[in-house]
Amino acid sequence: MKRTKGLIEQHIHGAFGFDFMNCTVSELLYSAELLLQNGVSAFFPTVMTDDINIIKERIEIIKEAKKLQKEKQAKIIGVHLEGPFINPEKAGIHDKKYILPLDVELYKKIDDEIIKIITLAPELDKTGMFLKYLKEKNIKISLGHSLGTDLKEVNQVTHLYNAMGAFSHRGESTVVSALNNDEIYTEIIADSMHVCDNVLSLTFKQKPKDKIILISDALPLAHSTKKEHIFAGQKIYSKNGKLVNSDGTIAGSSFLLCDIIKNITDKHLITFEDAINFASSNISKYHKISDNIEILWNDNNTIYKPEIN
Repeated sequence: MKRTKGLIEQHIHGAFGFDFMNCTVSELLYSAELLLQNGVSAFFPTVMTDDINIIKERIEIIKEAKKLQKEKQAKIIGVHLEGPFINPEKAGIHDKKYILPLDVELYKKIDDEIIKIITLAPELDKTGMFLKYLKEKNIKISLGHSLGTDLKEVNQVTHLYNAMGAFSHRGESTVVSALNNDEIYTEIIADSMHVCDNVLSLTFKQKPKDKIILISDALPLAHSTKKEHIFAGQKIYSKNGKLVNSDGTIAGSSFLLCDIIKNITDKHLITFEDAINFASSNISKYHKISDNIEILWNDNNTIYKPEIN
């Protein structure tokens, strides 16, 4: 039996059949309870690209849930806003009709202190005023769904390799910039479907160990008996654990962080201790999060139970 700190999920869209883009306050709180049972002690509900009024509504739901939280629930830290300020050329499953320009006045329509992380395309901020405004508010700026290569104004990169300029040996690319910059954090979905095992292994060797953040990018189908779900305005299917739309475009993950840790440690891609740091200590330092949750693990690297001290 092993004892670790609780896991921290900074990029998650839902799980257990619940979608953070349309769930009620009580459903979000129940999701937080189930997340704790799966080892997650704190999380950032992630809000997708959508109509700006729906985004505002979602933020209010998350704020209300945060106020009502009880002891035996994963703690809501803040909102991770993924879009709508992204590059349409790298939209992925984000609905392009809701993508907005990087304009401060537009952002002010949803501006709220609960927003802690924003995934955006910094190359589209031609004046620099949008990024300047976010930095003044101490929001973590994450390059994602982007073709940008200049990382000097960002704190992190969203789901490395996915929805960004690919590796190129003949010129600059988002991936190369992210791998070569030791100062920024990099999210990575280590479910072996979004990123293959060889590339995961390479990434774990290349990036400083204190700058890697494991995320699930879990969708409502994660840990659910459902086989399909409407997400981002389209039907998402579960095919052998891989979540895709009707065109075969990969969406988020069916894994939670506990599944990802088991996946990469069973394959000996990284040690159990490093995996826990990538999913816990690194994130708690990055966001200055403290909690009193510990997780007990079986010897086969599966969750035994959470403990509240």
